[in-house]
Amino acid sequence: MKKLSITSVLTILCILISWLISTRPVDNTPFYNTAYYSISQQRIEFLENKTNSAKDQLHAGFSKVSITPLLHQGEENLELDKFDEIPLAGYGDRKGAPAAGIHDCIFIRAAALKAGIKEVIMVSADLLIIPPDITDSLTSYLHRIGINREQIFLAATHTHSSLGAWGGGIAGRKFSGEENENLKTWLTIKFAKAITKAIEDLKPASFSSGNFNAGEFTRNRLVDDKGTKNDDFSYILIKQHGHKDAILGSFSAHATTLGKSNMEVSADYPGYWARYLEGSFTDFALFFAGSMGSQSPISKGEGFNKASYLGEELAKRLVNTIDTSSLSNEILLTSISLELPLPPYRFRLTTKRTLTTWLTKKLMPYPDNAVIQAIRLNNTIWISTPADFSGEYAVQVQDRLSAQGFESNITSFNGSYLGYIIPGRYFYLDKYEPKTMGWYGPWMGDYTMDLIRQLTNTITETEHHLN
Repeated sequence: MKKLSITSVLTILCILISWLISTRPVDNTPFYNTAYYSISQQRIEFLENKTNSAKDQLHAGFSKVSITPLLHQGEENLELDKFDEIPLAGYGDRKGAPAAGIHDCIFIRAAALKAGIKEVIMVSADLLIIPPDITDSLTSYLHRIGINREQIFLAATHTHSSLGAWGGGIAGRKFSGEENENLKTWLTIKFAKAITKAIEDLKPASFSSGNFNAGEFTRNRLVDDKGTKNDDFSYILIKQHGHKDAILGSFSAHATTLGKSNMEVSADYPGYWARYLEGSFTDFALFFAGSMGSQSPISKGEGFNKASYLGEELAKRLVNTIDTSSLSNEILLTSISLELPLPPYRFRLTTKRTLTTWLTKKLMPYPDNAVIQAIRLNNTIWISTPADFSGEYAVQVQDRLSAQGFESNITSFNGSYLGYIIPGRYFYLDKYEPKTMGWYGPWMGDYTMDLIRQLTNTITETEHHLN
């Protein structure tokens, strides 16, 4: 046997030392034995004492602001929406390549809801996620005009063919291309405009809500029929008295009908859904990505025909489902927002080893603005999360709240991004969602579900705390 040289031995030792210094074992500490859980309990206790409801005539206002850029314009001009190149966000295989053009227009839509002195604004954007940097700058701007982060319920449609140039770090740039600070500023302005326009439009209104089964249009892509999935399409219908109306819809299938080969800006199937409704049934159609963790779309056709079929089929079924006879003028409005303490932030290398936190931050900035929020409209509860939230978990939440007499829905991408939040039993699978996108250890799912349980308990028990 050939003996190793001193140089080879030293090289191997250096590699082993580097491996030990730069990696850590997966942390299996149960969440209820951690410091971050203790902090969360202190915050929830504080929220329990301050959360209240308002029961009054509903007022609602709507807006729609285009975020469709003018491309290939040379010098950028934010006031005229002019840009030269913008990468498409959604697929690492695109390698940050710029959009070739615009296939269909993309928007930010907002619905402001007010009862008494309580006011919330629900916002949907045709983006992959709501980038954390933009959430921070938007929060700062809104605070100056008297609107708090707790009032804003953000969501993306999760189209994988929309604007990039907002992701930080190596991993962020892989999925959204090189950062463009001008584009982030431009998007912040557009978000603020949509929110303020919706508030300015407030008028007396009525609302109703419901859901229908759309299970034939989605599948569990992680474990197929070995797992469950969320089949519900949830909606809220809001009608101003004598003026305009809006539909807020949410479905739990990734907006990936177009695939990585598409290089044109598009809202994917949520865009077709919105255009169908706004062209024939309602003035504003806001799509909120639902519990999309592990759920892929099922459609027919190829390319944009595939996106069109899914979006329009969902819209047609919604139109056939809505019952306007259940509209209510008076509303019990409650909202709650929890700043989320997080477990150690560590990207996975193997099923049992992770990068250290400081190296993980080099790959992607630490998401220090994550929140879980919930809004109650009479007996309807919508919960928002800062991640690709599991459809399997969503079904559990829906079943529990249904037993208490509440309809519920969970949305994703609410202003920060924590990767995938899926059941811990899948954590050690050698697959994309748990391995590449599971950044917070095997207990993150159960931890998040525990917090959602506590938050929804709080807002279902607040009728005696009326403003």
